[in-house]
Amino acid sequence: MLPSPVSSNRRGTSQHLRTFSSSDLKRALSLLRARSRFTNLSIIILGGCFCVSFLYNLAFIFSSSSPSLVAYTPPQSILSIIARNSTLENLSHLVIVPGHAIWTGTQPDQVLDEDRWTLEEYQRGGGSYRISAFVEHIRRGVEITLQDDTSLLIFSGGQTRLQSTTTEAESYMRLAKSLGLFHPDSEQTHREPYFLRATTETYALDSYQNFLFSLARFHEITGRYPLQVTIVGYEMKRRRFEELHRTAVRFPAHQFEYVGIEPTASEEAARIGEVKNGYAPYKLDLYGCHDFLLAKRLARNPFLRFHSYHTSAPELRGLLEWCPDDARMVYDGPLPWDIYE
Repeated sequence: MLPSPVSSNRRGTSQHLRTFSSSDLKRALSLLRARSRFTNLSIIILGGCFCVSFLYNLAFIFSSSSPSLVAYTPPQSILSIIARNSTLENLSHLVIVPGHAIWTGTQPDQVLDEDRWTLEEYQRGGGSYRISAFVEHIRRGVEITLQDDTSLLIFSGGQTRLQSTTTEAESYMRLAKSLGLFHPDSEQTHREPYFLRATTETYALDSYQNFLFSLARFHEITGRYPLQVTIVGYEMKRRRFEELHRTAVRFPAHQFEYVGIEPTASEEAARIGEVKNGYAPYKLDLYGCHDFLLAKRLARNPFLRFHSYHTSAPELRGLLEWCPDDARMVYDGPLPWDIYE
């Protein structure tokens, strides 16, 4: 058979192309448009997710310096075992007694026995006058608390001695109970009734942490932060607390009181030592997180204990972590007591 004429073949091909163009072109264009809409929507969704993720991570990174960026709620495993006493929720006055040593005794007649105290070497050999100052700090702290129904007494001090299995704070509480200080009008018994408005803070390793950690512990107990703070300690440490520690935590001066009590035979060497080893180093390192003061904290933490206040007092996370390169720079983030000013 002879092949079809060229002109006839071209017409068939041309007609076929026209048929393809007219039937499929609209469908192809529609499909392209649909893909375009889908692609644009995907880009918008992915972009939105990226922005949310970026902002959340940014907030998390800076949450230590700006706690208000992220509202923190402790996990349910913690909340399920916390039931605050409703009578403590309206307390507003924090009374702090910082610890200086650990009492290992159990009976009232052992209170002034130096062998019943776990002491630093420089604290030994001075007779009972130094120990009597510790006891007087405890007595005065209890007295102030009993005189104010809105107060919570916190004995503060960690497990700072390798020779002891207890903390400074717990030993102070045990001493107060042994002497019957919380119930002075009742008969002395071996089982003194429980006093609700006194507790311990068992992580502090120095005087700055005595102050800061007690503020956090007050929040753990009451669910709020104190309106007023009273600290009972050595008179020679007054400047350290009033001028340096109070400034470091930015607590209002008009709502802060320091009650100073010295041993009956105060040593000049002790006062010189306070300036050299306490006031002067903190003046240069306001938060105690560099070199000399940091080394002291490390030496006082032989059992590797660490606190829970990032969880229980999240408003203080920025302050808890504040350690600027300029060691005298005051923390500039938000604090719960800013409203008191």
